[in-house]
Amino acid sequence: MQAPETAGATPSARERILATSYRLFARRGVLGVGVDEVIERSHVAKATFYKHFPSKNDLVLAYLDRREHEWTIGLVEAGSERRGDTAEERLLAIFDVFDEWFRGDDFDGIAFITVLLEMGRSHPLGQASIQHLANLRAIVSRRAAEAGLRDPDEFARSWQILMKGSIIAALEGDIDAGRRARSMAATLIEQHR
Repeated sequence: MQAPETAGATPSARERILATSYRLFARRGVLGVGVDEVIERSHVAKATFYKHFPSKNDLVLAYLDRREHEWTIGLVEAGSERRGDTAEERLLAIFDVFDEWFRGDDFDGIAFITVLLEMGRSHPLGQASIQHLANLRAIVSRRAAEAGLRDPDEFARSWQILMKGSIIAALEGDIDAGRRARSMAATLIEQHR
C-alpha cells in the first residue's frame, strides 16, 4: 500500500481514485459502480485511471487490500487489542468493537462478503475476498492459541460465523447484534477450553 499523503499535500491521482472507489464500493458494492463514475468523481483523466489501475478488477483488488488494512487490521485487530489485556479478553473485545461500529455513522457492512457474494467464489475477486476473510480468521486463530483454547483453527471458523452473522444482523437493523454475538462468543470460548 502506498504511504499516506502528508498533511496539507494534494492527494496523488492514484490516492484520489482509491479513496473515491473505496467510498463508492463500500456503499454500493463493486457491481453498482462503474469505472466512468470513479474517474469522474476522482477528477482524473481516463488515461490516468488506467495508468494506475489497468482494469476495474485491479482497482477492486486495491480496494480490498485497503479494506483489510483499515478495517481488519486498523479497526478489528487494533481496536480489540486495545480493549483487552489477555488473549481471551481481546477475542471478546472484537464484539465490543463491532458494537461501537454498528452504532456509528460509518457502518457499511463487510466488503469481503459483499464482493464474494457479488462475484462468486471462483472469480478472482471472490478468491481475493476469501483470502482476506482467511486473514481475519488467522487473527482469531492466533488469539485462540494464545488463550490456550482447543483446536484454534476450528474455533476460529465458528467464531467467524458469529462475526459474519452479527454484521448481517446489523445491516438488517439490529444494532444490538454485536452484544448478542459477544454473549454467544463467551459460550464458544467455554466449549473450547
